[in-house]
Amino acid sequence: MLAPKDELLRAIELALAGNWDAAHQLVQQHEDDATAAWIHAVLHKIEGDLANSRYWYRRAQRLAHVNDEPRAELLGIRADLNS
Repeated sequence: MLAPKDELLRAIELALAGNWDAAHQLVQQHEDDATAAWIHAVLHKIEGDLANSRYWYRRAQRLAHVNDEPRAELLGIRADLNS
């Protein structure tokens, strides 16, 4: 099931503002959505939990982004959602 776009965008904004916990709580509600899983991966990368981050990148089928800079990656995901 697809996650609501507004919730994904909110999670990105929270993450960009440094509110990791609130962003994490939002994406955890949508574990079966690929974009939510991708955001989840970035959040764990920010946290420094690289093993967990890689797990979520695999779930999102976005493993190619594992070494991307987190802020730029979040901005890219936001642009994709807004296009």
